[in-house]
Amino acid sequence: MPFAHPKTGPLMTMQPRIPPVAVTAYQCVSAAGDDAESLYLSLIVNRSCLKPLRLFEIPFETLVGEVTSPLPDFRPSLKAYDSRNARLALKALDQGGFRSNVEHAIASHGPGRVGLVLGTSTSGIYDSENAYAHFQSKGVMPAGFQFLKIQTAQATAEFLHLELGLQGPCYSISTACSSSAKALGAAQRLIAAGFCDAVLVAGVDSLCRLTLCGFNSLQLVSPEACRPMDAKRRGISIGEGAALLLLERLNPENAVRPRLLAVGESSDAHHMSAPHPDGAGAVLAMSQALQLAGRDVSQVDYINLHATASMLNDLADAKAINHLFPKPPPCSGVKGLLGHTLGASGAVEAVVSLLSLERGFLPGTCGYEQPDPQCPCPVIATPLLDQRPRLVLSNAFGFGGNNASVLLEAF
Repeated sequence: MPFAHPKTGPLMTMQPRIPPVAVTAYQCVSAAGDDAESLYLSLIVNRSCLKPLRLFEIPFETLVGEVTSPLPDFRPSLKAYDSRNARLALKALDQGGFRSNVEHAIASHGPGRVGLVLGTSTSGIYDSENAYAHFQSKGVMPAGFQFLKIQTAQATAEFLHLELGLQGPCYSISTACSSSAKALGAAQRLIAAGFCDAVLVAGVDSLCRLTLCGFNSLQLVSPEACRPMDAKRRGISIGEGAALLLLERLNPENAVRPRLLAVGESSDAHHMSAPHPDGAGAVLAMSQALQLAGRDVSQVDYINLHATASMLNDLADAKAINHLFPKPPPCSGVKGLLGHTLGASGAVEAVVSLLSLERGFLPGTCGYEQPDPQCPCPVIATPLLDQRPRLVLSNAFGFGGNNASVLLEAF
C-alpha cells in the first residue's frame, strides 16, 4: 500500500530492494581534527569545536567549524586543480591508511571497476572569491586560474580521480546539504547495476564568504555556537570538512565490515530554502530507505538528526520523526560540535554513524540544554557509552526539499 502523510496524501509505493554494500574504509577531516579517530574522541568528549573564523574576515559575529591544521601541497602535474576544497579531500585521503585501502580496491577489481561520486555545495568558491579579488585589484585573473578545475562542482571529483588513477565512472552531485548523502546512494546503485565493484564516495565542502554571508542574509546564522533542537537555539553555525567512504560489493573478505543498506531520497520542492512544515519530504526519504533495505521502523536503534539548529528545520525534523516512528529511538545531532558542513554533512555524519556502530556508543547533542516542547524527540544531550546500536538512520535534508536518509547496519 502507498505510504500516506496526513496532510499531503500518498507519498510512495513499495520499492524494490537494493543489495547492501560493504563500507570497507572511511576517513574524515573536520573541525574536530585531521582524522576519524580525532572525530571519535571529540564525539565522546562532546565539547564544541566551533571557534572564531580565521580564514577570512566577515562583517558579522559567528563561530565556525574550521579546519585549522596545515593542508597538503599538490603534485605539480595536478596543480591546476589546487583549491581549498581539493586540499581538504587530499588531506582526508592521506589519513589513517585510507589511500592504501583505495589502492587495494584498485588492485583487486581493476581501475576501470572503481568509480568515484562526490557530493559538494561550495566546491572551489573560496578560491574563486580570492581570484576575483585579485582581478579587482590587478585588473587580471591570477595566472593559471581555471574556472572548470577550481570552482565547478565536478572539479574536486576530477582531481581525486586523477590523483588515484581511477578509470571508472566519475561525477559530482550538488543538491545543497544532501549532496554527499545522495552520493552514497548513487554509489550503491553503480555497484548494484554492475558498473562498478567499488566506489569511492567523497563529501567535501570548504568555508567561503558566499555561504556565510548568504545564510546570514537569510537571518539563519547564530552569533554563538549553534544549539540543535534546543528551545533557545538562534540559528546555524557553518563548518567545513571532507569525508571519504569506500564502498565495495559484498564478498567473503569484507563480510565483517559495516554495511550501507540503502539511501532513501525525495524532493518535496516545498520552498527554495524552507523545509516542508510537516516534514513530508523527510518522512518519504526515511521510509524509502527502510523499504529499500527491507527493514522496519521498530528495528532502528538510533537516528542522527539533520538538526541544523534553525527554528524551522528542527521543527520539521521532529515532526517527521514523530510521524514515522510510533516510538522514536534515541536521536541526536552533531552540528553543535562540528558546525553544519553543508554538502559534506551527509558523508561526515555517515562517518559519525559508522563510528557509533563500530565503537559502541550513541553521540550526544552538543549545546542541547533546554528541550523544545515543539520538538518532542528523545534527544540525547550527552553521549551514551557502552551501547550496541545495530541499525542507524542518518539524515541530510537540503534546500529545495532535496532530502536523503542513509541507513547503515553493523556486522
